[in-house]
Amino acid sequence: MQVIDFHTHLLLPECLNQTVQSFIKNLNPSYYAEQNAFSTDPDKFVSYLLDQGVYKAVVLPEHAPATSCNVPTEKVIEFCSSHNELIPFASINPNLDPEPASKLEYYIVEHSIKGLKLLPSYQFFYPNQPQIYPIYEVAQKYSIPIVFHIGSSAFKGTRLKYCHPIYLDDVAVDFPDVPIVMAHSGRGFWYEQCFFLSRLHDNIYMDITGLPPQRLLYYFPELDKNSNKIIFGSDWPGIPVSINTLIETIKDLPLSTKTIEGILYNNASSLLHTY
Repeated sequence: MQVIDFHTHLLLPECLNQTVQSFIKNLNPSYYAEQNAFSTDPDKFVSYLLDQGVYKAVVLPEHAPATSCNVPTEKVIEFCSSHNELIPFASINPNLDPEPASKLEYYIVEHSIKGLKLLPSYQFFYPNQPQIYPIYEVAQKYSIPIVFHIGSSAFKGTRLKYCHPIYLDDVAVDFPDVPIVMAHSGRGFWYEQCFFLSRLHDNIYMDITGLPPQRLLYYFPELDKNSNKIIFGSDWPGIPVSINTLIETIKDLPLSTKTIEGILYNNASSLLHTY
């Protein structure tokens, strides 16, 4: 079974604040020991992915210096440029980037990025603010998915009020052709709300990054009914186990083959137009 990891990070040591560095060191010490090599050598990362059973992986930048890090989109584009296995996304900060919609369009047209990551609770904006809408207009024009961080965080300064999933209801209604992916699926607070929204709106999906896979049916008892809306992401390297451990745990869940194949490959493949 092919696997797409929809949520990995390029963590450049010089771009991370101390909170993130300490988090990675404590959670994944083996990665931390080789952090410089992984962040500068895409061959090493691709070799690791293939060894873990991952066919392709989305690589995320993060423009959120107030809370986590400032890993530029340009660095991710460069990192992914020589490997078809790596899929670059952009990170736009609506409060810091001048003309953020134009910047997103530049990344799409000039660098072929395949999606956008927004972090409302890290970047301090509500997803349904009118001034954010030009960004969504660009995403809709080019049919790229937007990943929103929706859920708790260990990083200092995060403001959870901004990432309540209810604000995505407006976005889904006003931009029905924009695929909306809720990263972390409401982790810690909003599991039921995220599941409901993904069932209500054709264009809202759930990324299960950061959730222990053995607990998925506890959080979402009717997960099988939502087989075409659930997407696998590892959050690598911010995980205490290997990516393959997460994959194998999902495969062992009492779910239909259709659901498991959807989670691990088909749903992400559809959003990314990757076949």
